[in-house]
Amino acid sequence: MKTLIQGATCVFPGETRQADVLVDGTAIVAIDPPSGTSADECVDATGLHLIPGVVDDQVHFRDPGLTEKEDLRTASHACAKGGVTTFLEMPNTIPNAIDQQRIDEKLALAAEKSVVNYGFYIGATGKNTQCLREANRVAGIKIFIGSSTGDLLVDEQLALEEIFEQTTLPICAHCEDETTFRRNKIRLEHRGRGITWRDHSEIRDHMAAVIATARAIELAKYYRHRFHVLHVSTADELPLIADHGGLITAEVCPHHLLFNVDDYERLGSLIQMNPSIKTAADNAALWKGLLDGIVQVIATDHAPHTLAEKDQPYPKSPSGLPAVENSLALMLDRVNKGLCSLEQVVAWMCDAPARVWDIVNKGRIVEGYDADLVLVDLNRKDTILNENQLTKSRWSPWHGTHLKGWPVRTWAMGQTVFQDGKVNVSAHGTEVTYDHSRGGYWATM
Repeated sequence: MKTLIQGATCVFPGETRQADVLVDGTAIVAIDPPSGTSADECVDATGLHLIPGVVDDQVHFRDPGLTEKEDLRTASHACAKGGVTTFLEMPNTIPNAIDQQRIDEKLALAAEKSVVNYGFYIGATGKNTQCLREANRVAGIKIFIGSSTGDLLVDEQLALEEIFEQTTLPICAHCEDETTFRRNKIRLEHRGRGITWRDHSEIRDHMAAVIATARAIELAKYYRHRFHVLHVSTADELPLIADHGGLITAEVCPHHLLFNVDDYERLGSLIQMNPSIKTAADNAALWKGLLDGIVQVIATDHAPHTLAEKDQPYPKSPSGLPAVENSLALMLDRVNKGLCSLEQVVAWMCDAPARVWDIVNKGRIVEGYDADLVLVDLNRKDTILNENQLTKSRWSPWHGTHLKGWPVRTWAMGQTVFQDGKVNVSAHGTEVTYDHSRGGYWATM
């Protein structure tokens, strides 16, 4: 099928201008094709912006094992609505994705269920280095340096050194120091009163994040191993991340940019996250880190739980929140507020994650690239409401938030997956292709 998108203001690499874009099948085949070019559908995009599809490189879609919270079908519907055309999913499902068999099983599930494009990480256990060396069809290796699901905590130095030394895939990590937050928890418990979600950010404090991030970065530098710091949450981590010649990259999540400890009173366990929400000063520093290029990527860490689970007393209340449905709109609202440009949002959410993870032909509007595209209406105003959420958990911590700037149509591999408020449930996403020989983010600038 040929689709001609006409008159949109397109965000290309290096320039933003009005153009026509021709899609044939799964690919972008022409920018400004000759007048009179025929197509099966002509889309009048006058007054709208066309951007590449968002690549969310950190999600937890709960499939298999915890599908009462989310599954690959419902999560991919939420992605389509939110302008996310590609996701990379974490390994802490049940069972954990720690070998090729489990990776292949998840790829098969996604092929059946997902309406957008998909990829998966393989998880490190400290005992599966051979599986990590032999893994294929994966984005990279995920290490949990801090509490985790199942057997995925890797906290011993020798095990971490073995992974960094003996594997070649890019590595990312959840960086929180286990010893630090266990000590903090004991100290708070000895105060003579119970602990609540208000104490979560004191338990998982700045030092827990800084110690683990510094530890992982030192290993990456020593072994010259590409390393990506997930969900940076503190100002104190930024100096550790900066100026490593592209060996170290990093990301921040909307909840760490937009929520802080002052919001606990209003939102309670809805914003209980690992790493924890920090201070307003950290919000400002993380935003500056994005603007200054120290942090390259915005990702969601979408990790839904049911509201009944969230309503449990701390620490039974689980950490995590849903975000893929609203992450792009949250950033478009900041564009409208003059806090950043649309080009920067595209760099952070589309281009950079594709390059960090060596994803082939995604993240840019370029002839020959995959037709993963999003039409954006920067003038549209709407409100995030729990009852309108497509994620299976059916809630958002941003419930009631008014935003200006929303995705209105999404294509994945040339198929319309979201339009006029509805998901195309008959669409099928495709498995992401990687080229890990390209050298990563900086080699492809």
